[in-house]
Amino acid sequence: MTRRARTQPAASAAGPRRNLSGTNVALAGDHNQRVTLQAIRVSGPVTRAELARMTGLTTAAIANITNRLLKDRLILEAGTTRGLRGQPATKVVINPDGAFSIGFNVDRDHVTIVIVDFSGTVRARASREIMFALPGAVRTFFRAGVRQLLARSRVNPAKLIGIGVAFPDDIQRAGLPEQPPEYASWGAVSVDSMLSGVLPIPIVVENDAAAAAIGEMQFGLGQRFQSFFYVLVTAALGGGLVVDGHYFRGASGRSGEIGWLGTRDPQGVERQLQNVVSLSALYSALATAGYAVTVPGALLKLDAPGQAIITAWIEASATALEPALVAVNCLVNPEAVLIGGRLPAPLVDRLAARLEERLAAHVGRIPSVAAITRAAMSDDAPAVGAAILAFSARLLPGRFALMKTSA
Repeated sequence: MTRRARTQPAASAAGPRRNLSGTNVALAGDHNQRVTLQAIRVSGPVTRAELARMTGLTTAAIANITNRLLKDRLILEAGTTRGLRGQPATKVVINPDGAFSIGFNVDRDHVTIVIVDFSGTVRARASREIMFALPGAVRTFFRAGVRQLLARSRVNPAKLIGIGVAFPDDIQRAGLPEQPPEYASWGAVSVDSMLSGVLPIPIVVENDAAAAAIGEMQFGLGQRFQSFFYVLVTAALGGGLVVDGHYFRGASGRSGEIGWLGTRDPQGVERQLQNVVSLSALYSALATAGYAVTVPGALLKLDAPGQAIITAWIEASATALEPALVAVNCLVNPEAVLIGGRLPAPLVDRLAARLEERLAAHVGRIPSVAAITRAAMSDDAPAVGAAILAFSARLLPGRFALMKTSA
């Protein structure tokens, strides 16, 4: 079975049927189990009595749910706690080995596969730095990489619950430097069909920025911020929006597309924001000065003149992003703006600090200014987030968990 995460149900003349659908006992029971599992994941080790207070479910319901989860080896017993009266209460905790998923990120400058356990830890990783990889090369890398990672990690394939794919929307349309004409072939490719048949498990395809934001929501700073705007700096520039603990897609699933906004580059030329704030733009500026940089880690090893080019790029990026983030603050009012992606952490911190300085000038002029900080997840955030999508689809609570979908 293949499912595309970003596909939205069509609204009929009578209105959006999905939003008006009721639920049934089976869906409610599944939702209660998902909520309980999420509470254990976020707060464990935790007792059943504490779970009942957190979830609002009865102690009998929690007992039944935790017994099922223990039987399925999704949780483990983890010691006891002693109160003032009665028997010691047993604590439960997530079993990292209870389930695994595969995350796959395809971008204009690399392809990355990860195997992630149920605690969100990467158990195995394979990555290839390749500019503008074509569909055939991506398919070959995925098939070979999955086999190698399963053997290396010794993960039982029977415990894999899904494959998440983080793939930029309109990957062929960004118009990045040195993009070859044949890269347009991606426009006719169904990514999930291309990867089907490798393993007999569901495939979920999601925009790369959305995958990174959802991963951050479930396993990163989403435990601290319920509403945030995510800025993904990769070969291009993407964004994602989380509102009240839920990823917000918009009417056609394309919310957060910050990279497509217009701006002017340092020479005053009208460009898309992603042609100024991106690794591609930074690499291009370095190449003009004679620095051949093709991998993010090399940015930290440049000499003083190379570092000066990076500093100029950070300033240009902050200048270009400032109006967009002012708009985000006014229109969305997030608690935080999180920056993630493949840009090395020290450079993300510098960009965030410079943006905070520029946004500070707007305090008092606009209703609210959110803090800007580096996202918690690694530079593999889209791949890890894609893997987490498989957990969300099968095990964790979602906004539509209680809503029946019309056939």
